[in-house]
Amino acid sequence: MTTFRAFRIHQDEAGYRAGTETMDTDALSPGEVLVKAAYSSVNFKDALAGTGKGKILRQFPLNGGIDVAGHVVASTSPAFKEGDAVLCTGAGLSETRDGGYGEYARLDARWTIPLPAGLSLRESMILGTAGFTAALGLLQMQDNRQTPSLGPIAVTGASGGVGMLAIDMYARAGYEVHAISGKADHFDFLAGLGAAQCIDRHQLAFSGKPMDSARFGGALDNVGGTMLAGLLPLIAPYGNVAICGNAGGIAFDSTVMPFIIRGVNLLGVASAGTARDLRDRVWQHLASDWKPRHLDRIATREVTLDELPDVFPAMLAGQSFGRTVVRHAGA
Repeated sequence: MTTFRAFRIHQDEAGYRAGTETMDTDALSPGEVLVKAAYSSVNFKDALAGTGKGKILRQFPLNGGIDVAGHVVASTSPAFKEGDAVLCTGAGLSETRDGGYGEYARLDARWTIPLPAGLSLRESMILGTAGFTAALGLLQMQDNRQTPSLGPIAVTGASGGVGMLAIDMYARAGYEVHAISGKADHFDFLAGLGAAQCIDRHQLAFSGKPMDSARFGGALDNVGGTMLAGLLPLIAPYGNVAICGNAGGIAFDSTVMPFIIRGVNLLGVASAGTARDLRDRVWQHLASDWKPRHLDRIATREVTLDELPDVFPAMLAGQSFGRTVVRHAGA
């Protein structure tokens, strides 16, 4: 048994509360792989969980953090031994089991990923769920015959963590990327990541027609709502739109025309429950041919567990920029 610090979330008769406290490894969720955490990251989902603004946790108390990376200190699984560098994203972390906002985490071996050659532990958490989501979207599009020859890929919500990583990643994978964002002051930064064109969301006028002239070969949409509805008529024949967010709303008004006339495909990206074989494929790409070139630029902030309460409100208010990495003691 080891005593350590964790950012733990409670909901009981005293109400919803979260903060850094001391606990023992014996109190962690069950699993075959005990990891001394080096890094985690901050995602929008983490901010919702840490403030109680969203119903993320399905049981209490739990340590926050849907991402974690570190070294194995004990394992009952033959797949892992002491000293192995590993990572885990989603897979119930900070929903049904203790997450990465603790100096130790106990993981289910089924969802524990050996750190791929080509990535450091810190880089894996700059990517984290955000990078995994962007890469999973590209994998699904390519599995559905997306190619650069279909035309540029539009990335909406381009100033967010998923969007920035997608721009860098997709450009490296050989696609022309058009970044759509409502934050024009970030356009130079996005161009530096690889965006061939930056489009102001506020000046993007949709015709409202069931189909319009094809403008994009495909899209990664972080927004949903009217943005998704407006994009679909602009997608080239047999292009794909991968939807991974709902910042603009969960409902959208569209027609069947892009689907049945142009063969456009709408692909759902649900990163948290991704099958293990797909996880392995995604992380191998992220460590090699899709690895973003500007990870250190995208990681704009590094914080400790004690600083998390200051990070969450700004993220929920849309004021964060880039990726925030959580560094554990001793990393």
